[in-house]
Amino acid sequence: MLKDIVLVGVGGQGTILASNLLARAALSVGLTVKQSEIHGMAQRGGSVVSFVRFGSRPGESVPSPLVNPGQADSVLAFEKLEALRFAHYLKPGGLLVYSLQELVPTTVSSLGVPYPQDLDDRIRARDAVLVPVDVEAIVARCSNPRVGNVALVGALSAYLDFPEEVWENAVRNTVPRALEANLLALKLGRASPVAAE
Repeated sequence: MLKDIVLVGVGGQGTILASNLLARAALSVGLTVKQSEIHGMAQRGGSVVSFVRFGSRPGESVPSPLVNPGQADSVLAFEKLEALRFAHYLKPGGLLVYSLQELVPTTVSSLGVPYPQDLDDRIRARDAVLVPVDVEAIVARCSNPRVGNVALVGALSAYLDFPEEVWENAVRNTVPRALEANLLALKLGRASPVAAE
């Protein structure tokens, strides 16, 4: 039984760092982990996709680092439009944890396509457990604009069966700079999820 997680965001949001944090947490409890990412135009504000797969039991084989559409247990989205664009990766009834932030990727804005006004309705129409997270409010409480990725990992962590200290240690080992702000973001993220009706 594998856990398949897809992380999506816009370049500069820390999507890759978040996937490293997730992989480190899984490794620290003895799980086999495979990880891969697609950077694309990340440095120019384009989409970034990262895949993290791990066994649900120590030593369990993970055959590939890639997650196929319709297979993911969870999608962690750093931006609302990216949440909708990559929701097809979720298996039916999967978990969609997403930031309420609206940040148009250059791959969309360069085409002159307007930001969808009905985005919330389209996300709610998905066959998924929806967990919207007000990342901007958490970042403001942490007084650090760079901790939104850790806040989102914190929100996802509330749905994964790892002890809280595993996540804290993963933060300490992955983002030692601005440690207190990142630990606070993790804590606030863990406390924030309430599945949408």
